[in-house]
Amino acid sequence: MTTYYYVLASQKFLLEEEPFEEVLRERRRDYQEKNKEIDFWLIKQPAFLEAPPLASVKAQCPQPSVAVISTNQQFITWLKLRLEYVLTGEFEAPSDTIPNPLASLSSVA
Repeated sequence: MTTYYYVLASQKFLLEEEPFEEVLRERRRDYQEKNKEIDFWLIKQPAFLEAPPLASVKAQCPQPSVAVISTNQQFITWLKLRLEYVLTGEFEAPSDTIPNPLASLSSVA
């Protein structure tokens, strides 16, 4: 199993009120310059929130939600420090309750 770390927020906040697209674009450019494999993903309406152990996390976040998921804990910590009004956490997958860590409940992810 792999440990995934996440930053979770409402879609309105993260995608409309914050200049977040620029942050992801800059991070992607940095990874390309360093020939580093992308280890973060933006997921609208993340399915991992449907796992029973994460029900309390889902209840704390305005819906619809969006998550940045990464295997890089330092990146998620950096995002948390840069952004306000976000939740952070971690989970392991694949598992019985989270078979696909990058799955979305949205038809357009």
